[in-house]
Amino acid sequence: MPTRSADATWEGNLPDGNGVMTMESGSYEGPFSFRSRFEDGDGTNPEELIAAAHAGCFSMAFSNVLDEEGYTPDSVDTTAEVTLRMLEDGPAITKIHLNSTASVPDIDEDTFQDLADAAKSGCPVSKALAGSEITLDATLRS
Repeated sequence: MPTRSADATWEGNLPDGNGVMTMESGSYEGPFSFRSRFEDGDGTNPEELIAAAHAGCFSMAFSNVLDEEGYTPDSVDTTAEVTLRMLEDGPAITKIHLNSTASVPDIDEDTFQDLADAAKSGCPVSKALAGSEITLDATLRS
């Protein structure tokens, strides 16, 4: 399995500085700042990138779990919401909520929910973020 990387450069102090994040693949390069992370400023932030990674990983993991059980999904659409809170020892990601809707022919609701939970537990990004509470709402699209 390959090792993936990304770069981040920060210039200046925390409240007034700014930075740029770049993916090794070249698929993304964008700015980030204190405002984009802790307020509503332009640019991305680490939590948004974690959300994208988790949504993508879960969608792939769920598709794989379904396929291994003999169900071929038409689609799996997932949104991840990453909650950053200020704790006594500083900011921390405390919760990640996955909201997934999938179109899967010929599957019953109970099996669908069981496989969604299995995908949440088995997703590599879920495993990496296990220090945060991870919740899931999975909806079977008819």
